[in-house]
Amino acid sequence: MKTVQLKDAKATFSKLVDEVVAGEAAVITRHGKREAVIISYEEYERLNHIPSLGWLLTNSPLEEGDLPERKAAKALRNSAF
Repeated sequence: MKTVQLKDAKATFSKLVDEVVAGEAAVITRHGKREAVIISYEEYERLNHIPSLGWLLTNSPLEEGDLPERKAAKALRNSAF
């Protein structure tokens, strides 16, 4: 992933977008600090459709007994709550 200073990204934005669309993401820095990342819309769509862990667990092909039993949580003693 290439790193580009903000002032250079502004000056060559069209070229930067072409490079990103071609597959090379870019980190934009301001005063030496990483501020943003530019990725292609295709990459954004791919990352945006990653299922959550909850969805994966509820839609997994697991059957009864595939996972070990969980131990019951111990009661908190002298809890301030």
